[in-house]
Amino acid sequence: MEDILDTIDKLNHNNEIDGILVQLPLFKHLDESKIIDSIFPEKDVDGFSAVNVGRLYQGKPTVVPCTPKGILTILKELDKDLKGKNAVVVGRSQIVGKPMASLLLNEDMTVTIWHSRTTNLPEHTRNADVLVVATGVPHLIKADMVKEGAAIVDVGTTRVPDATRKTGFRLCGDVDFENVAPKCSFITPVPGGVGPMTICSLMKNTLSAGRKEFYN
Repeated sequence: MEDILDTIDKLNHNNEIDGILVQLPLFKHLDESKIIDSIFPEKDVDGFSAVNVGRLYQGKPTVVPCTPKGILTILKELDKDLKGKNAVVVGRSQIVGKPMASLLLNEDMTVTIWHSRTTNLPEHTRNADVLVVATGVPHLIKADMVKEGAAIVDVGTTRVPDATRKTGFRLCGDVDFENVAPKCSFITPVPGGVGPMTICSLMKNTLSAGRKEFYN
């Protein structure tokens, strides 16, 4: 633990280093929050530190977590004006669900957060103009849970057994893609949907950190 904190401290004070990220998840004996919060906020290109999370919730300029940032980029390409539309986020993680809800609120959308333990989940998801799902529960969202013409972003990626593949498994999203897709105006596939946008957002965050754009 101390070795990791010492390394981060050296990188923090190295002017040739613009961005730092910690590959998650960490081993259970390590204090994830302490490690992430030890990164200088302006070098925290994942946007997970308490300072950057707080600034996001306050609607201030900050480093935005990469997956939510990529999702917002997708949604803005689909619709330049998201104001007033109903957005439902299914999932409450610190990495996707909570920051995603904040980003959509900052776009003046009407946002609700639900999760895998929400009672009567279909009742809520059917009201969504935009539905973002990030629970890690394969095929949680069925066709009868989706509004006609909704835009759906599937963040879930779970390995499920598949004897027909050499690997013995396939990647499965949180949305029953085959049956839900005909009802949607837009839906992201798994794999190949949100993942590439997450990588692009990380590169953009790193470039912005190098240009000192976040806290100037």
